[in-house]
Amino acid sequence: MILTDNVSVAESDEDKPGVILDYDANGELVSLEILDASRRVSETRKVEFQMAE
Repeated sequence: MILTDNVSVAESDEDKPGVILDYDANGELVSLEILDASRRVSETRKVEFQMAE
């Protein structure tokens, strides 16, 4: 999932096994990747998220 377009990834971190978080030079999260996502979720066509205030 790309959160910010046209930003270079400065650092990547595997926060939890199979969850890769990419950060820009300012330490802001720009994308995330879930490895083997179809094995981890039951409804692969449905994405739910919650916005933080």
